[in-house]
Amino acid sequence: MAPELDVELSETARIARDLIRIDTSNRGEGDANPERPAADYVSAFLRDLGLDPVTIESDPGRASVVARVAGAQPELPALVLHGHLDVVPADPANWTVDPFEGVVKDGLLWGRGAVDMKDMDAMILTAIAELLRAGEKPRRDIILAFFADEENGGVYGSHYLVEHHPELFAGAGTAISEVGGYSIEIAGQRAYLVQTGEKALDWIRLRARGTAAHGSRVWHDNAVTKLAAAIAALGGHEWPIALCDTTRELLDEIATLVGADLTEINPEEMVLSLGKGAGLIQASLRNTTNPTVLKAGYKHNVIPDTAEALVDVRTLPAERDEVIAKIREIVGPDIEIETVHSDIGLEVPFAGELVEAMKAAIEAHDPGAKVLPYLLSGGTDNKALARLGITGYGFAPLRLPADLDFPGMFHGVDERVPLDALDFGHRVLADLLRSY
Repeated sequence: MAPELDVELSETARIARDLIRIDTSNRGEGDANPERPAADYVSAFLRDLGLDPVTIESDPGRASVVARVAGAQPELPALVLHGHLDVVPADPANWTVDPFEGVVKDGLLWGRGAVDMKDMDAMILTAIAELLRAGEKPRRDIILAFFADEENGGVYGSHYLVEHHPELFAGAGTAISEVGGYSIEIAGQRAYLVQTGEKALDWIRLRARGTAAHGSRVWHDNAVTKLAAAIAALGGHEWPIALCDTTRELLDEIATLVGADLTEINPEEMVLSLGKGAGLIQASLRNTTNPTVLKAGYKHNVIPDTAEALVDVRTLPAERDEVIAKIREIVGPDIEIETVHSDIGLEVPFAGELVEAMKAAIEAHDPGAKVLPYLLSGGTDNKALARLGITGYGFAPLRLPADLDFPGMFHGVDERVPLDALDFGHRVLADLLRSY
């Protein structure tokens, strides 16, 4: 179906589309299209609301934006409402639309960032705009933050600001960001997943060494062969199911909804029965070690003396050290392991005033829907804010069709979000800011 050229977009959808059209692809390790153009767009919008945003560059073009909104009860701990401006790269050859055109078709907005997370950036902006334009104040101070470099672990974004400008987050007690709040369907019941934990992150490099030689030789000291064996062993390792408080609570809730007995069914089987909603939940049930990049050699007839692989390691917060030790055992003593980037795991209670406010906001706009906790297999900028003692949750509220594989579009092809889901999220966030 052709793009819908004449569709009238809501302000939230228009902002999300505009941000998608700003290519902020982040290839990692400092190689990224600058976030500055997107930061300038956000900053201009905030200034039009009468706010005084601060733009900080950690490196030329690597810009983050922070603004503070005064609340009606400034004595309360502030809430950090944050998103990130960068996206992972997208190969247009794999997409059915230009990933940076912001195409609208079939009632959805398509493009890189439509899911992760320029949709939430837009929802944040219009939620705060609704209050300020009406002369209202949020209940407490709101610190709006739009970070650079989240897709690289926040080195040039949230971690930089936390380390060099912690005063921007003074008085904050809680935070809300991405990869939570979206709906799934469980046994015909719509449920919204609030992210109350994140796996720990370790990006590691495996390195094998051998002896360089002519490609025609009989040669047993081959770095590529050594690395290939290590990668095959690690990639094929089946990590056992490992649960934490968050996943146990979620599984109990799912079992109740589907009428299952957890003593008689494998937790993974139960999660997979959820269909398209299972994508992100499945990965929360075990540790994972996925090889992602291979690098070796420079010519067809030269045996290289080194070969390297990058591995994305995600572990339950309490099992990190045990998993790293097991990786060393799996790959063997001849393989060097280098940490490229690492960050903490998080797990916070599915209880308290903010959680109750999120539940109430969902109930007001989708009566009867369930709100459940879950552990994110990936990570967010909440990891950086946790270093300041700020308790973070994932709550980007989207009411989605049951047949939309939303989890599968994180870092996938043909990212898209329903237009009406964007407006739903804007309304829920606005009410949350009034009540919490």
